[in-house]
Amino acid sequence: MRQIVLDTETTGIEVRDGHRLIEIGGVELINRRLTGRHYHQYINPQRAIDAEAVGVHGITNERVADEPVFAEIADEFWAFIDGAELVIHNAPFDVGFIDQELVWLSAERSQPALGPVAENCSILDTLKLARERHPGQRNSLDALCKRYDIDNGRRELHGALLDAEILADVYLAMTGGQTSLVLGTRNSREQQSATGVSGISRLASDRPSLKVVKPGDDEWQAHQQALARLREDGEECLWDQLGS
Repeated sequence: MRQIVLDTETTGIEVRDGHRLIEIGGVELINRRLTGRHYHQYINPQRAIDAEAVGVHGITNERVADEPVFAEIADEFWAFIDGAELVIHNAPFDVGFIDQELVWLSAERSQPALGPVAENCSILDTLKLARERHPGQRNSLDALCKRYDIDNGRRELHGALLDAEILADVYLAMTGGQTSLVLGTRNSREQQSATGVSGISRLASDRPSLKVVKPGDDEWQAHQQALARLREDGEECLWDQLGS
């Protein structure tokens, strides 16, 4: 199963007001394994970025002035996502902006249009999933990082690729954990870029049984601290039930 964990940044909140994409970031999962393959692109929106939006993501008009317009990157981006399941936090927002860019693109081109996204990709909204699993609680990406003990210390501002990487960790934790993490070295990433093929680790069928390792004192203390954070969030702590 091929999934793309995707995030975008925009010039403003409402697509109906003519706001546009200025950054797209996505990371690839195959069979719930990060492959190391990713897509990242800044875009010249050909319009001004709202000051409120700059305060969120820090991307200024000057930063994207010399970037390609969407029409120049559309085919490469579409090839990256086409046919995959897209994992997006608050999917209607991002998909709405992508679909509108594709509508504008089709008006510029005489060739058949790309999109809409939902006709070529399945879509999993992690915000909807989080609300189903944690009703009545905060389910922003930052709140989910705290809930699942995921380090998002690098996230001072929103950024599409960084947020996609963090969302991949959240999604895997929220849906049962990560079975394998493949982060290529610089050389392997360069080779992947040249060949278009990403490395995927495979588990040997004759591998021995997993060794059970008991936690040390420091690990046990860290575990207790994680449970304390869950209780502070008002979540039901199943470990408490096991101990009763």
